[in-house]
Amino acid sequence: MKLPRRNFLHLAAGVATLPVSRVAWAQAYPARQITLIVPFPPGGSTDVTARVLAERMRPLLGQPVIIENVGGAGGSIGVGRLARAAPDGYTIDLGQWDTHVGNIVYPLTYDLQKDFEPIGLVSINPQLMVARKNFPANDLKELVAWMKAHPGEAKFSNITAASQVSGLLLQQLTDTRLQLIPYRGAGPAMTDLISGQVLDVMVAQAAVTLPQVRGRTIKAIANLAAQRSPTIPDIPTSDESGVPGLYMPGWFGLFAAKGTPRDIIIKLNGAMVQTLADPGVRARFGELGLDIAAREQQTPEGFAAFHKSEVEKWWPIIKAANIKPE
Repeated sequence: MKLPRRNFLHLAAGVATLPVSRVAWAQAYPARQITLIVPFPPGGSTDVTARVLAERMRPLLGQPVIIENVGGAGGSIGVGRLARAAPDGYTIDLGQWDTHVGNIVYPLTYDLQKDFEPIGLVSINPQLMVARKNFPANDLKELVAWMKAHPGEAKFSNITAASQVSGLLLQQLTDTRLQLIPYRGAGPAMTDLISGQVLDVMVAQAAVTLPQVRGRTIKAIANLAAQRSPTIPDIPTSDESGVPGLYMPGWFGLFAAKGTPRDIIIKLNGAMVQTLADPGVRARFGELGLDIAAREQQTPEGFAAFHKSEVEKWWPIIKAANIKPE
């Protein structure tokens, strides 16, 4: 059937405007402030890192990047806030191993593999085991000896999935027992560790523990990794400190809601990449003990592949250990 000339022209004009409208929408982004969700309370490593990123990304994007702290349930509440957000690039989150891999231990209402768009990997973060400054042990070998002499007395913070898994692995590898004390974030746990009244030992990312170690308010027991970190080469690995195989990953990465347009993901990624190349940011990350991600992992595709490999490695371990939230 032949369309009337007027209808044909109207249809053609409508089709022609679709790509233009999409391009105009992407070019206009961002037209208002962007919310960066931190799924933990203020004062922890995620919060500190997010504020460094937000400050530098703001002028690159031309809009404020506002931090929203949404703590609770190992970060799963904050990530759920992103899962329910509109896929328009105005709500993103600073995710990590705990929130986007380890939180399989929680009954989630979203899919960690399917409900988010990777923007880019920000950093690889050493996980440090630290102790109150007057704790008798100075390394993992001495810690294990103390735990064997005082069964079940060591008070160990349970902040996130990573801290819980590392505590359980420590018990399994050394045939010891400890008390897991639940916390909503690393900030409150650090306060108690410094006071020396509630906690003996905690595991958290170097971004929150390292300043206190350097300030001598707490002491480092080990970096829970197979190799020493380039940013903190003076802290021995778990192998060197006395418990071979006691490893715990740590990283930060930016995620958007599933369905966020590719053009917006690319714009956010560009701002992130420029931020990570900034000398001031790199220096600050060094102070926090964060190893900036390799350039190929900073891309959306590189980060997606990295996240997939983390899930494939750790989910079977977590499920086999039947780890549940405390």
